[in-house]
Formats: sequence, structure tokens, C-alpha cells
Amino acid sequence: MIYHEDYSPPLPDRHRFPMPKFRLLFEHLQSLGILTQENWYRPQPATTEQLRLGHDATYIQAFLDGCLPERAMRRIGLPWSEALAKRTITAVGGSLLAVDLAYRHGLSAHLAGGTHHAHFDFGSGFCIFNDLAIMARYALAAGYARHVMIIDCDVHQGDGTARILSNEPQVTTCSLHCRENFPYRKANSDFDVEIPKGIDGSGYQRLMENHLHYWLSLHPPDFLLFDAGVDVHAGDALGYLNLNDDDLIRRDESVLQAAVELGIPVACVIGGGYDRDHARLARRHSLIHQTADRIYRSL
Repeated sequence: MIYHEDYSPPLPDRHRFPMPKFRLLFEHLQSLGILTQENWYRPQPATTEQLRLGHDATYIQAFLDGCLPERAMRRIGLPWSEALAKRTITAVGGSLLAVDLAYRHGLSAHLAGGTHHAHFDFGSGFCIFNDLAIMARYALAAGYARHVMIIDCDVHQGDGTARILSNEPQVTTCSLHCRENFPYRKANSDFDVEIPKGIDGSGYQRLMENHLHYWLSLHPPDFLLFDAGVDVHAGDALGYLNLNDDDLIRRDESVLQAAVELGIPVACVIGGGYDRDHARLARRHSLIHQTADRIYRSL
């Protein structure tokens, strides 16, 4: 499991993005005895060279220097600060460390990541750099994989991931998202499943399992990246779907068990989740780590 103390920099009071959730997730997993000194890995910040696996060099430098135009920062939805810049590159470093650890051990789980709305030369929707696109190209460049599959189960489509990787034949992008939700102008993933607003857990799981096995059989990967967004939950402020905790666990088990059965490494990121009760949200995010821990112990 991967976490760094810089993951929760301060934001203005009542800001919509629940930045404290990363620290609270860490503390909750510690209280459960799932995250310990033995399995806690602290990442180094991603380098500019690594960020360029997914992004334009001019955009990278402008963000790091705090020089992006005000309009560009409004599109991201987060106010620039040195602490935010440090957090951003450290979290991408955490996602890259998750790739290293998954390759080494078979399964890893980041306590952040899933910033799939960031595009090649601009950020959007609380996403500055697209860790999923960077992770995929990093796995290929490191020789960890010949074919990477991204399974994105955030309630919002991974539009930035789809566009950055649109001409990357060694990566298959799969998105299972709410049709009526952000972004309103969708991109074209390799596989898109548009879920109707209001679907319950059983309906979601049927779609999940039918498409999951189809994707894996049609384009067999040798490395899997899983975005386990919890904004599909009925209690999420931005979700529009009606899944509960047990439904999230079933979804996560489906993906991780499929990877185990195929014998391929899988690196997990947490994706979106929005709730003014940050402690409740952290508990919701912890379900992927609890599921990963249970499956890893059974290997």
C-alpha cells in the first residue's frame, strides 16, 4: 500500500474537493490493522521526465511554476499552491510506485490516484496530471508489460485517459461510467459502457461481469490498472447511481479475482468519491484496500 503525508494539503474552507480523505483513509486502514509499517511504502515525487509520458512539457512546467492562467486553474477546480504542486507530483510518484510493486508482488493499492480527467496539455475536474495514462506508458517502458489494460470504474468517464492513449496500441482503455454525468462531452475509450442514471447494485454488477470477461478475452492484457472510484455509491454527492458498500466490494472482487485467475499484476488507485462527511468517505474508499488485502492474503 502506498501513501505519503503530503497527500492532504489545505484547501479553502468548504471547498468541494474532499482533500482530507487521503489522510483519513490512511488512518482508517491503520486502525483496521490492514496498513502497517511492513506494507506501507512512501513514494518519491514523479520526475518531469515521467510526467512527460502523458503530458506536454510546457503545461507541466507552467503548473509546477504556478504560472497557469486563471482560466486553466478554474477548469481544474483547485487553487494553486506550492503544497498542491508538491502533493500532485508526489501522488503521481505513488501511482508509479504502485506499478513497480504490482509487478514485484502481484497486487498493490495506492491510497490516492485515478486522476483521469487530466488531458495532454490541460487539467480538468480536480485532475492535474493523468496518473493512469502515465502508469500505462511507464509499465510498457519499464518492460513490465507488452499490453496494459485500464479498467476505470469511476462514475465519471475517464475522458483524459482515453484521449491521451487514443493512439497507443499497447494499451486498452475500458470505462464503466454514468451516461448522464460529467464530462458532458465524452471521449472515445476503446470500450465504453454507459450506465443509466439510478441503476442499482445488481444491475451494475451484471454489466460489470458481462463486459469484464469480454474485455479480458478479446484483448488479454499482461498488466492491469484498476480505478476503483466510489462515486458510484448511492451516498455520493456527484454520483447518480445507487450502489451500496456490498456492491462496491462485489465489483472490486470481480476485477481483482479476474486478474488473479489470469496471473497478471494489478495496481489499484482510488478514483473519485465526494461526501461532506470525510470520515465516512474514507471508510468507503477503504473497501478496495480491504478487498485487496483479503485477496492478496489468499494468493
